[in-house]
Amino acid sequence: MAEKLNIKEFLDRDEQKDLLRFLTAGSVDDGKSTLIGRLLFDSKKIYEDQLDALERDSKRMGNAGEHIDYALLLDGLKAEREQGITIDVAYRYFSTNNRKFIIADTPGHEQYTRNMITGGSTANLAIILVDARTGVITQTRRHTYLVSLLGIKHVVLAVNKMDLIDFDETRFNEIVNDYTRFITPLGIEDVNCIPLSALNGDNVVEKSPRTPWYKGPSLLEFLETVPIDRDRNYSDFRYPVQYVLRPNLDFRGFCGKISSGIIHKGDEIMALPSGKKSKIKSIVTYEGELEYAFPPQCVTLTLEDEIDISRGEMLVRPDNLPITDRNFEAMLVWMDEEEMNTNKQFFIKHTTNTTRARIDSIKYKVNVNTMERSSCEKLILNEIGRVVFTTGKELFFDPYTKNKNTGAFILIDPITNNTSAVGMIIDRIDAKDMVQDESFAILDLPSLGIDPTHYEAITQICTELKKQGIPVKCITEKK
Repeated sequence: MAEKLNIKEFLDRDEQKDLLRFLTAGSVDDGKSTLIGRLLFDSKKIYEDQLDALERDSKRMGNAGEHIDYALLLDGLKAEREQGITIDVAYRYFSTNNRKFIIADTPGHEQYTRNMITGGSTANLAIILVDARTGVITQTRRHTYLVSLLGIKHVVLAVNKMDLIDFDETRFNEIVNDYTRFITPLGIEDVNCIPLSALNGDNVVEKSPRTPWYKGPSLLEFLETVPIDRDRNYSDFRYPVQYVLRPNLDFRGFCGKISSGIIHKGDEIMALPSGKKSKIKSIVTYEGELEYAFPPQCVTLTLEDEIDISRGEMLVRPDNLPITDRNFEAMLVWMDEEEMNTNKQFFIKHTTNTTRARIDSIKYKVNVNTMERSSCEKLILNEIGRVVFTTGKELFFDPYTKNKNTGAFILIDPITNNTSAVGMIIDRIDAKDMVQDESFAILDLPSLGIDPTHYEAITQICTELKKQGIPVKCITEKK
């Protein structure tokens, strides 16, 4: 009986641990796989049969009497690629007594930029590896820029292979200074630099005696203690409605995931776009009702008043509103094999809202290697640019730097249903600054050969459509 209680206590404690998602990025020979393998090995998070297989494979690879090849822990992915299976991002899970972790092992090459964006989209922290012999190189700058673009607030510069330069403090400081000069303008506040040797385990899990000059924590110690709770936005309440729950005549609730902010029973809310107000009657979960809820909880909210709300709409506080607009600019990462067609209408998926979207203009594209900006007419696979959009109906959003959940979106190709791009909203843009007319559909009646006697009726229809939020413009005079 005592044993059962102990197991239950262990499971309860394990469930209460918070989760840190982090990505690793670096050049091909910087030792990412070795670092992840060493992290799993030294933290005692691999099974005995895995360890036996690891030692066996290491000997087979010619490492008998030398080091275990920890990179082989991830070699199953290589075998899958050999079988013709495409894997964008490799995920690994492990936990310690203090925290649970999900590692996203992302490809480092420029042609896999979209894969790194995918792996980093949910990450709290990024580990950027550099080789102590080569220091900060082009790939390092590219990965760091992408990390800043994704809004990741914590970065670890892991200066690997310190054993190959005899743990030289001067060389480490040179690399740190070089990296600090580059990263400062990007606005990432929490940057930690750790000297390590993934192959030998120096400063990976335990502090190394070979770096007495380094006073900071080991990598695992830092991962276990880095504070991530403050990264979430608890001030701006945003609740995109995902589903209206009506199991019987006596219950009507709105299901969804809290994107940001904290909500209490009795708080006043406003429904967008209607602007109708009410108060929270109850906060319902599977385990029972709550007095308050916060991100990233999934809950069902019931209101004191009957308000017509459906999927895609949003509950907010009346005194703290998001931006409501059809025109905005965003940083866009093109992810489709098919190049951008600025004349195409896309579907835009933003929170739980889906509507049509059109590209108004491209302000510039960014060279991810040099950070230089240049003009362009379209984006191709893995390219990044600042793009202006018009949507079919108003969206409720915040700048991505302020609120990642309400500032991110994806573009979907309406023909292939592929994800064409992911975007991070910068801000709204005035209609007068748009390059194209903001109307989504333009009916040029003379050029369409419409009988002039029907102009008035068609114009009235266009007016009614505009009132319903469908932007249509009628042209009745010949150009």
